[in-house]
Amino acid sequence: MLEFCKRVLAKVSFDRQLFAKELKKSTRWLNAADLKSLKDWCLGQYGTRYGDLIQETFQPLALA
Repeated sequence: MLEFCKRVLAKVSFDRQLFAKELKKSTRWLNAADLKSLKDWCLGQYGTRYGDLIQETFQPLALA
């Protein structure tokens, strides 16, 4: 599921609203370990473009 989420996010990365929608949806599907991996991946790939959005999306989640 993690790889699927990454593919979807990569495909919608051209649009901020779509990216935000799909990122939020992804957080509902993944377990804690995969959420941490997704956050790290998102920041590495899109941190300069959507860093604020990524941090905001993952902030309320408990990523131990």
